[in-house]
Amino acid sequence: MPFKDATEQEIDQVMQEAWKAFMQFRKTTLKQRADLMRTIGVEMEAIGDELIHTVMEETHLPEARVKNERARTIFQLTSYAAACEAGHWLEARIDTANPEKGDPDIRKMQVPLGPVVVFGASNFPFAYSTAGGDTASALAAGCPVVVKAHPAHSRTSELVAGAILRAVEKCGMPKGVFAHVHGASFETGKALVTHPHTRAVGFTGSYGGGKALFDWANQRKAPIPVFAEMGSINPIFLLPGKLKQSAKETAALCAGSITLGTGQFCTNPGLIVGIDNEDLQVFIKELGAAIAKTAPGTMLHAGIAKAYGEKRKAALQQQEVETVSVSEMQPQQEQGVPTIASATAKAFFSNPLLHQEVFGPYSLVIRCADAAELLAVATHLEGQLTCTMMATAKDIKEHTELVDLVQDICGRLIHNGVPTGVRVALSMQHGGPFPATTDSRFTSVGADGIKRWVRPLSFQNWEDDLLPDAVKNGNPLGIWRMVNDQLSNGALA
Repeated sequence: MPFKDATEQEIDQVMQEAWKAFMQFRKTTLKQRADLMRTIGVEMEAIGDELIHTVMEETHLPEARVKNERARTIFQLTSYAAACEAGHWLEARIDTANPEKGDPDIRKMQVPLGPVVVFGASNFPFAYSTAGGDTASALAAGCPVVVKAHPAHSRTSELVAGAILRAVEKCGMPKGVFAHVHGASFETGKALVTHPHTRAVGFTGSYGGGKALFDWANQRKAPIPVFAEMGSINPIFLLPGKLKQSAKETAALCAGSITLGTGQFCTNPGLIVGIDNEDLQVFIKELGAAIAKTAPGTMLHAGIAKAYGEKRKAALQQQEVETVSVSEMQPQQEQGVPTIASATAKAFFSNPLLHQEVFGPYSLVIRCADAAELLAVATHLEGQLTCTMMATAKDIKEHTELVDLVQDICGRLIHNGVPTGVRVALSMQHGGPFPATTDSRFTSVGADGIKRWVRPLSFQNWEDDLLPDAVKNGNPLGIWRMVNDQLSNGALA
């Protein structure tokens, strides 16, 4: 049965409890927070097949994908727990007093912002939703979390929320450190973002949704940060030497990435750019042949299927766009048809619709007259999560201006690979210049994601026993700190 949207009164109560919980949760130890996250993983695993089958019913995702995503989500929880305990994200800095110069003792560390509102994503019912990276990293930072379930998998979200609440109780955490609400209307989201106790927002979804949250947050009397991932076309640049060397192999690699998960990844390559010559034509032919043999896949829900159908149709109806290939197999209801289209660079320059994301198994190949047009295409692109260079070492050296320009518009630059597949690791940057995200300085994947939910605070001339553990002389946390400009994990003499 459908869940009712939370009322303004219910949201106010949830946020009041989150704020009250923050006063206690911010003082928990790093180990206590890490134990909470690990316990959440255990509780998610304990739900068993009921959780897997519920996701499959709500999203049409296959069992293998669902189990893999649950495993990834539990890995995220445990890896962020380890990062929480390691304490690098605290960025502890100590500059001891220098009486001869009259310099005071100053110590700085990161402290939690306060209650974080997380909006679950539709395309990852586990990894970017109720117990996903935003929730895990916010808890690691010491921030209570209020999750708004995505309506497309509300029952799944409810089950996962139950696991989190059981973990909260087992770990003796304060009531209100986690809360879960439902809401399909804009009013629910606006009430959560504009509530005075909300201190930050995490979002993964469409540009329209993310921009609305961003605007509400900045219209508040006291604006708050919104970390929104809002989509990307993740362009792949095909350089001449690479195509001459391996056009067929590159086409096969791209075809697999375009259709992976029925194209429903934020890193799906929606644009491919190359110089029009015999090698590019071989690439296009091979890519088209692979797409024609790829069966349509059932999309996550009716809304995504409808949007894909409409945007795909609009793109293919543009006068300058040629349909290269579509799947030879007839689609069933709510299935996305794998499609490759092509256009010239001049058409791309003059038609803004061709710059827009078509979320699904679709990609547009842009044919450039020469290297100058290839460079010009890059100048017309907005911020992206990823950009890919299919290139030999010689190609890279001969197109340094292009490489330098592409670095300015993406968060992750890939060489001879595909953008799909986001590794949960400290060095991963999953975020890019606007409009890919609202703040390209941060990542939503990897332990550095914790830094979104904290702010720096300096303590001047405080007695040692009154300081937080992270900046005490004895270093009771055993973390690495900068002490008088030297990296150390020891105690101060």
